[in-house]
Amino acid sequence: MDSLGPVAAIDCGTNSTRLLVAAADGRPLTRLMRITRLGEGVDSTGRLSEAAMERCLRVLADYRRTMDELGVVRARLVATSAARDASNGQEFVTAAAEVTGAEPALLSGRDEGRLSLAGAVADLDPADGPFLVVDIGGGSTELVAGAGAGDPSLAVASLQIGCVRVFERLLEGDPPTPPSLRRAREAVAAAVREALAAEPRLAAPPLLVGLAGTVTTLAALEMGLAVYDRDRIHHSVLTAEAVERWERTLAGEDRAARLARPGMAEGREDVIVAGALILATLMSALGKDRCLVSEADILDGMVAGLLAGVPLD
Repeated sequence: MDSLGPVAAIDCGTNSTRLLVAAADGRPLTRLMRITRLGEGVDSTGRLSEAAMERCLRVLADYRRTMDELGVVRARLVATSAARDASNGQEFVTAAAEVTGAEPALLSGRDEGRLSLAGAVADLDPADGPFLVVDIGGGSTELVAGAGAGDPSLAVASLQIGCVRVFERLLEGDPPTPPSLRRAREAVAAAVREALAAEPRLAAPPLLVGLAGTVTTLAALEMGLAVYDRDRIHHSVLTAEAVERWERTLAGEDRAARLARPGMAEGREDVIVAGALILATLMSALGKDRCLVSEADILDGMVAGLLAGVPLD
């Protein structure tokens, strides 16, 4: 196979399925995201549902066609929290690999965090490090502290408090009831305290970098973006005050009102309150008043590895 051509990275997450295709020089050719809710119901059943897997596989078939159109010569696909928590997660990964032809992996929380940090800090000044990267997914939240992906003292924690999991398990009502919001905050705070007690190095980095749909959606809402603009969102800053304000505002609205807001992606309106709650609680626990928003994440880390010839695991 010709190695001097475009490469592709696919992330099958709990809430969304995403694709990044990059040229041989690392230049992005396309980024796609579809909300597929692969992890729907995993918390209660312990399995990926047939409907959720079919939704995701249909999107992956579309992505395969895009990869063919762009001449992709090598691809990697990862599945994260929902698949690793499900008893049939490997079954899904095998099916996803067959649909896409990509090299597959069911990532551990540590490897997910390592790849997220690799992508998030690649275009940051190393002098600003070490960094604390927070990647709020649907099923889990990864915290990663270090100067870069190759840092031998990398500290990683994977918390079972993703936005879909907190929404499905703890938030009741539309809008969510105050008692359920209190329970959710308490559960998230307890998980964060446990992670920081087990790995104190997570509290050391001065710069907090936030990734994934919750963080970028809050940034779009704060800027009032009617149309998604990656360049404006990337490396914008969310203050703790803004995150807490949006948590209160969105928690006081029903799903229809949230979806009507400019910057809200369809399919995220139900879980965004849980995501905002997680970010607000994390920033409070860490004593951070600012969060640098990054649009570079696990996909960028995967692409960098592909282009450098680095094995996935």
